[in-house]
Amino acid sequence: MSDRKTRTERIRDELADEIARGRLGPGAALDEVTLADRFGVSRTPIREAIRQLEAFGFADARPRRGAVVATITDERLDEMFLVMAEMEGLCSRIAADNMTPADHEGLLQIHEGSRLAAEADDVERYYELNTQFHACIYSGTHNSFLEELTLHVRRRVAPYRRAQFRVTGRLDLSYREHDAVVQAILRGDGEGAQQAMNGHLKLVRGAVHDITEP
Repeated sequence: MSDRKTRTERIRDELADEIARGRLGPGAALDEVTLADRFGVSRTPIREAIRQLEAFGFADARPRRGAVVATITDERLDEMFLVMAEMEGLCSRIAADNMTPADHEGLLQIHEGSRLAAEADDVERYYELNTQFHACIYSGTHNSFLEELTLHVRRRVAPYRRAQFRVTGRLDLSYREHDAVVQAILRGDGEGAQQAMNGHLKLVRGAVHDITEP
């Protein structure tokens, strides 16, 4: 939940959002002193936030010169989202076979919460539930190795997935796309769930393109 985020996580997410939306462009310096002054904190959480951005591939470390915003091309983003779509599609197909009744109940609770957040146009709440929604499907595979790999890939594209909700009408569309995945999983239609999730991630990539266009 957002109110449980650490100071470092809040700073990291804000910087990642600015990078994903192009407000901090490739090569921009991530100066610890300047950022500490901006956020009203010491350099320690800033340094950790930058380190996490480096781990996500959003920043490049330069020895003795500090970090800068990494260059992520459209081609690179296409590659990342292609892999993300295939992995999440696989998770959805396996989850359709392996989810228990308790898993179904948890998925439906998250999905209903997402509907309410979309109706309220609550981007922050929807994003939290969106993260839970996808994580529920990963865990629903009951394949810990696949879950671990998919979570790793998701972390690399998470700031873009967050930023795409800035597109007008995106919350409602995202909910409808999720609903197609949910219904396929509930009826045990692995192929349908995979196709629905693949389609969802392709639309997410399109929304990301909209917010990253100059």
